[in-house]
Amino acid sequence: MSPVAWTVLPVDDPAARIARAARSGPAGRTGPPAAGGHDAALHWTRLGDSVVLFAEGPDPVRRAAGPGAAVRDAGGLNLVIQVGRAFQRAHPEVPLLLDHGRHLVVDAAETHAGEGVDWAVRPLPRDVVVVDRPTPSARRADPALGELLAVLSQPSYEETLHVVTAPPTRHSLDPGFVIAAETAAAVLQALGYVVVREPIIVGAGHSENVVADLAGMAEAPRGLVVVSAHLDSVNHADGPDAPAPGADDNASGAAGLLELARALVTRRWPHDLQLILFGGEEQGLFGSKAHVAALGEADRGRIRAVLNMDMIARLNTPAPGVLLEGAEVSRTLVDELAAAAATWTSLAVSTSLHPYASDHVPFIDAGIPAVLTIEGNDTANGDVHTARDTLFTLYPPLALEILRMNLAVLATYLEADGRADGNGAGADDAGADGADPASHGDQPGAPA
Repeated sequence: MSPVAWTVLPVDDPAARIARAARSGPAGRTGPPAAGGHDAALHWTRLGDSVVLFAEGPDPVRRAAGPGAAVRDAGGLNLVIQVGRAFQRAHPEVPLLLDHGRHLVVDAAETHAGEGVDWAVRPLPRDVVVVDRPTPSARRADPALGELLAVLSQPSYEETLHVVTAPPTRHSLDPGFVIAAETAAAVLQALGYVVVREPIIVGAGHSENVVADLAGMAEAPRGLVVVSAHLDSVNHADGPDAPAPGADDNASGAAGLLELARALVTRRWPHDLQLILFGGEEQGLFGSKAHVAALGEADRGRIRAVLNMDMIARLNTPAPGVLLEGAEVSRTLVDELAAAAATWTSLAVSTSLHPYASDHVPFIDAGIPAVLTIEGNDTANGDVHTARDTLFTLYPPLALEILRMNLAVLATYLEADGRADGNGAGADDAGADGADPASHGDQPGAPA
């Protein structure tokens, strides 16, 4: 990347709004400069409440930002996506030009594009939103759906958390993982699901996925709705044999899947439901990659939505929050989740169409609509992948809010006349009650 001049402005700064409008076409798609002679050399990237303005020379940035803006030079701009603070721990010497938690902007002269353990460096995409803060309108609350959401129980969820974290570690190649998988499989079978333990290869060893199915009541062909979470844990700091309670990462998501399983089985659905607890996630998404690779074309075409949960119970922000992370193929599912959050929860929602490092990614790579639901500002959790990721650090009420949002959308997708067609696209983007879908502002047309 060529050297650039850059500055950071608040998203509501007039200069930031003008630059974004000038570089965006209809519905936030990147397009030609708007009328009015705005400098075509100027680019922008939004991360939450901040906008980076940049150009290959300082003049366009100074003209846009005004004389009081601090315009700096860089050898180019790179975007870092990380789990926890993995990149910052690996490269404390790299200065941060913008710190947005899971997403960082750094000087390309200080870094090179590539991947490490739990982080990736990519060129900063131009004229797109990496992280949005949508303001969806609440929809009409369906009383029958409210009764279903009331089945969710915090005491039940907390009890399951204790069961999942009982083994000292759930490393994918450790006997503790087998114990956790056997326990989860027994719970799902007792609830009435048909359970298969799917063998997978993880590096030089063997592990498994736990796959549970509940057949729908409609005539074939039926759609398929998938809920997933990874069951394994890891301790990167002390090694594979060290204690790895993995309470937030990812007993919180695995226990959430089992709690959703308990609620969803109380009704019969037109479409098929599949719940998957993946192994090998921490070693490189081995379980989800193997599962998706084994899907036939017909099975892939049946999938209406994949909802993945990874780290949903650590309160990292003053107000409970959630990040909905997908890709362009997931846009409708992201919108539905944001609307459900506004209708049924008090969650502050952020969205991103730049997926990274969890089990939704292999589905997205196969063209299947999938979304990760993860606690807001997950990088503030400095205990990830250590022995400190314990139950005492969790805030179960946050997980219950995320589960309420997820269950509301799952019920919609499992209904024969829900908002999604067989490819996960919205049947009616305005919603049945006329409410507008969640707005993504200037979201990009595709992940970077």
